Amino acid sequence: MASVALSEIEAARRIIAETAVATPLVPSPHLSSLAGREFLLKLEIVQPMGAFKLRGAANAVMRLPEGTAGVTCCSTGNHGRGVAYAARRRGLRAVICMSSLVPQTKIDGIRALGAEVQIVGRSQDEAMAHSRRLVVDEGLVEISPFDDPAVIAGQGTIGLELLEQCPDLATVLVPLSGGGLAGGIAAAIKAVKPSVRIIGISMDRGAAMHASIAAGRPVEVEEVASLADSLGGGIGLDNRFSFELCRILLDDVVLVGEAEIYRALQTVYYEDRLVCEGACVVGVAALQAGKLAPSPGPIATIITGRNLDMKIHADIMQGRDVVLGDLTINGQPYHA
Repeated sequence: MASVALSEIEAARRIIAETAVATPLVPSPHLSSLAGREFLLKLEIVQPMGAFKLRGAANAVMRLPEGTAGVTCCSTGNHGRGVAYAARRRGLRAVICMSSLVPQTKIDGIRALGAEVQIVGRSQDEAMAHSRRLVVDEGLVEISPFDDPAVIAGQGTIGLELLEQCPDLATVLVPLSGGGLAGGIAAAIKAVKPSVRIIGISMDRGAAMHASIAAGRPVEVEEVASLADSLGGGIGLDNRFSFELCRILLDDVVLVGEAEIYRALQTVYYEDRLVCEGACVVGVAALQAGKLAPSPGPIATIITGRNLDMKIHADIMQGRDVVLGDLTINGQPYHA
């Protein structure tokens, strides 16, 4: 069984302390009323580069030996930004490989941190293959966005903070993509308080980890445009760590639709005054859509990042239609 030990997560916390910050856990009165119990938001949007991915990237980069030629990774946006930020702090070259589906705003953000961006193909799998070629051709060290014990341990530090900030925590709703975040949080929390339910939440179009868990092995899925674009991409057919962690430790996986994500983005903006990515609000979307099984005790979700396309966000806040490839989400003004 693939595993990440609690001691590794605790060590990661010490290693990343000067790069990533401990983030606040705040109550949402509106969502608490809707849930019938305390509903808490873990604000990873306050990380220096705007997303939780800094934790795992920093843990992996800071562990590299002196003399490392540089780093590379594939990314849908925030992992690349985290790797670029951590690499710059260490003075290392960083090459971030991305598919053509990644929004321009995320590409620009990574370049602003001094990293090189190479656009390859129309899927994360194609970008991953190119990143691995750079390891062979240019001697760079690849840092997986999710299937790396150091990355998973870094993301797991969120789990340690959640239990310290809310000792009676009962349920955590974790945005689910490649499984580094969900696997890390689950490994940390289950090691300390096994009774806490960890539920992965993803979009219902191209949810690779959900499809893989259902199949009992990593599988490929078609990658399509989504408001939760950070959750897109495959988990890798040769996945060694995050798949097994999610398969064994997650208590459930729930899928939400694009219209539900649209409404959840409006909710966290108008009710909690938060500007965040679509991937951040899938837990809120699941709550609002009535897709969570009733259970007692406080519930928390991770507001994972703020690096979004502000034009699309403005359209959603104004209730305008949004076009995602072959899908049009019919706009609607927000109402509680």
